Amino acid sequence: MPRPSPASPLLSLPGAVPAEAPDEGVAAHYGDLFREQRALADGTGFVDLSHRGVVTVTGAERLSWLHLLLTQHVSDLPPGHATEALILSAHGHIEHAVSLVDDGETTWMHTEPGNQEALIAYLESMKFFYRAEVADRTDEIAVVHLPAGSIAEVPGNAVVRETAHGRDLFLPRADLESFAADHGPAIGVLALEALRVEAHRPRLGLETDHRTIPHELGWIGTAVHLQKGCYRGQETVARVHNLGKPPRRLVFLHLDGSEVHLPPHGTPVRLASDGEEGRQLGFVTTSARHHELGPIALALVKRNVPVDAPLMAGNTAAAQEVVVEP
Repeated sequence: MPRPSPASPLLSLPGAVPAEAPDEGVAAHYGDLFREQRALADGTGFVDLSHRGVVTVTGAERLSWLHLLLTQHVSDLPPGHATEALILSAHGHIEHAVSLVDDGETTWMHTEPGNQEALIAYLESMKFFYRAEVADRTDEIAVVHLPAGSIAEVPGNAVVRETAHGRDLFLPRADLESFAADHGPAIGVLALEALRVEAHRPRLGLETDHRTIPHELGWIGTAVHLQKGCYRGQETVARVHNLGKPPRRLVFLHLDGSEVHLPPHGTPVRLASDGEEGRQLGFVTTSARHHELGPIALALVKRNVPVDAPLMAGNTAAAQEVVVEP
């Protein structure tokens, strides 16, 4: 059983409603989900992601060593340059996803809540004679997200990972409450999830299952570098990229807004013409209520599902948009 991250002190803020799995330990929202989404889309506020696992790698050979294990090209990663990477099984299935940055002395990574122990166990098993030290920093370092467009001043003791979607800060956990007081409003993870779904960005454990390969989710190019050297699972990546098509593909769904309940993770997806008793062609991976688009979702479906076919997510009508080409 993965060890949970420490519960965030920001759960004591007014209006805080605790999030459910997989985001236990932080707030789902602080009383007004759509207001929080609009603030995040406008580049204001911050999201407490202190439940995420934080792993660091130090040592003179850290980048050359990680380069052998990750799907991303990191051997010459410049200080301050953010990237994301996967660790695959021997058959090319996704086992870990990390968001990382190097500050010139240390490689900082954050990963899904509770996943850091399994990640560290794998990294330690592959160290051999490389000069690299792996550490679990989750208990002392919190991840905080500032949205794209934010002009908030970053504390001098934070490591920054800047992407097109915003800045992730690796902040001393002891400073989380003072940071919140200076950088509000606090925004819950449900708002961030809604914007993630809108942007078609996959998340480990939600958009993935035990047999997911990177091509199915559009992770080729962003988390997988096709011109780098050997790593575990590379043969599958190269074969599917050069010779075939992935068996499934990620789609974006506009859900029927008249339904009260969102279809949860794992809800079967079928052709609308086949009805609720039709053959299952996929499943909902994440659903959300968006402040402009209404109810939306991501789903993983069989590659040969017609791109213009109306779908059903459980008993909810759904119109699809292509994310990964069939």
